[in-house]
Amino acid sequence: MKGTVHAMPVDNLVDLQSQRGPRAMRRFLREAALINGKWVLAERKIEVLDPASGALVGTVPDLDVNDMKEAIAGAVQALRAWKSLLPRERGNHLLAWADAILEGKRELAALMTAEQGKPLADALSEVEYGASFVRWFAEEASRVYGEVIPSHLPHRKLLTQREALGVVGLVTPWNFPSAMLTRKAAAALAAGCTVVAVPSSETPFSALALAMIAQNVGIPAGVFSVLTGDAPTLVGELCRHPAVRGLSFTGSTEVGRILAAQCAPTLKRVSMELGGHAPLLVFPDADIHSTAAAAVAAKFQTSGQDCLAANRIYVHRDIYAPFVDAFAVATARIRVGAGTDGGVELGPLINQRTFDKSAAHVNDALGKGARLVAGGGGHELGGLFFAPTVLADVTLDMLITREETFGPVAALIPFDGEAEVVAAANDTEYGLAAYVFTRDLARAHRVADALEYGMVGINTVSMTGAPIPFGGIKQSGLGREGSRHGIEEFTELKYLCVDLGSATPATS
Repeated sequence: MKGTVHAMPVDNLVDLQSQRGPRAMRRFLREAALINGKWVLAERKIEVLDPASGALVGTVPDLDVNDMKEAIAGAVQALRAWKSLLPRERGNHLLAWADAILEGKRELAALMTAEQGKPLADALSEVEYGASFVRWFAEEASRVYGEVIPSHLPHRKLLTQREALGVVGLVTPWNFPSAMLTRKAAAALAAGCTVVAVPSSETPFSALALAMIAQNVGIPAGVFSVLTGDAPTLVGELCRHPAVRGLSFTGSTEVGRILAAQCAPTLKRVSMELGGHAPLLVFPDADIHSTAAAAVAAKFQTSGQDCLAANRIYVHRDIYAPFVDAFAVATARIRVGAGTDGGVELGPLINQRTFDKSAAHVNDALGKGARLVAGGGGHELGGLFFAPTVLADVTLDMLITREETFGPVAALIPFDGEAEVVAAANDTEYGLAAYVFTRDLARAHRVADALEYGMVGINTVSMTGAPIPFGGIKQSGLGREGSRHGIEEFTELKYLCVDLGSATPATS
C-alpha cells in the first residue's frame, strides 16, 4: 500500500544505501525519509534521475497523509522542550550543524550535482551559502528582542516579547535544494519552532542529507523531520492541519496562490518566496563590457533556473549595438556540460518541461521579429542541455517579456528614456529583484526608488547573503528570509501589561 511506513533502526540504515553514483556522495545518500528521529521507508518509491545523463541517482519513499500526520504529531510533542531551551542552547545546536555541513561540503556538493545538475563549483558555493544561514541564525537566536513601551496608563509597565510560532511546514524547490532549506529551517529552529520539511521530489537528497547531519549533531527527534513524496498530498496536509501554525514556501507564484488558499481556513502564518521576472536596466553612462559580463552572470547562473535571473535586459539605444556584441562575446565563453566536468559553467535543465518552455519562448520571439544572436535551442550535447541563447530586438508583445523563462534565454530590449524603461520594468505582476547600471548617483537612487521590487542591485548583480532581507512584493511573495527579519517570520509578538500598584515608593 502506498505510504506504508517501516521504521528502520538507524544503525542498520547504512546497509540499505545503494552503491549508485560516485564515492564522493555515498556518505550522504539517504534513500529514506526522517520522521521523528526514525529513518523510514515506503512500499512505493520515487526515482530521482541525474538531469545530465538520465541515470538513476536513487529512490526515496513516496509517503502519504498518515505519515505526514505522524510527523506533525512528533513535532507538536517536541515543541515544548525545544522552545524551552535557552536561545544560546538552540544556537549551539545550530552552530554544530553548520560546522558539520561545512565539514562534508564536498560530498554534499557532489550529491547536489548528481540530483540537480548544476556545476560542482556552483554546488559547493551553495552548500557554503546554506551553511552561512545556519551560522547566522545560530547567532540571531540570542537576539530575538522585545521592547519596553512608554506607558499611556498610570502605574503600568508595557512590554512585548517574541515567542516561537509553533510547528511550521517548510516547502523547498529543486533549483537550490540545500540553501533554500537551511535559510528557512535555521530561522525557524533558532526561534524555537519545530519543523516538518517537504523538499522537491526532483532533488530530495540534499534535504535528506541535511536532516542526517542535523540528527548526527544532536538536534532532538521530532524537531526537524524531512518527508518525501507527492507534494500536493504531503503539503496539502501541512496546509490543512490545525497544529501547523506557519508555512514557508519557495516556488512558483501559481502554486503559492493555491497554498495560500489552502492555509486560509486555519489562518496560518504564510511566508512565500515566489516567481521573479527581473529587469536589468543599462543606462548610457554604464561601462559596456563590465556591465555585459555582469548581465551574463545574472542571466545564466544555475542555467537561468533562478528567480533572480535577469529575464529582461533593457539597454539604452545609445549603447545598444555595442552592448549586444559584448553580451554575445561573453555568452560564447560559457562552457556547457555535465556538472561533474571540469570548468563547466552551465549544466542541464532540470526536466523536459523547463526545456520546452525555454524553446517556446525562443520560437515565439523569433516568430514576432526578434533577432537570434546566439544559441536558439537544444545544445549539441543533447538531452536536457539547452544552448545559452541571446535574443536581440525583443519587443513587449513577446512571451519572454511577460513570463518568467527559468532557462538560459536572454532577452535584450532597447529603450530611449528613463520614464519609459521604468514603466516597462514595472509592467509585471512580479516584484522580486531588479538591477540598475549607471554611473549617475542621482539616477541610481531615483530609478531604484521608482522600481516596484523588493530588492534592487545597483551596479552589481551579487546582493544576497545571510544578513539581508530576501523577498519580493506584488505577486513575488510575502515576508522576508534571512536577516533579523527572517527569524521574526517564525515568531509571535506577545504584549504584557503589568500593574505596578499605586503605593508611594519608600524614600531613604
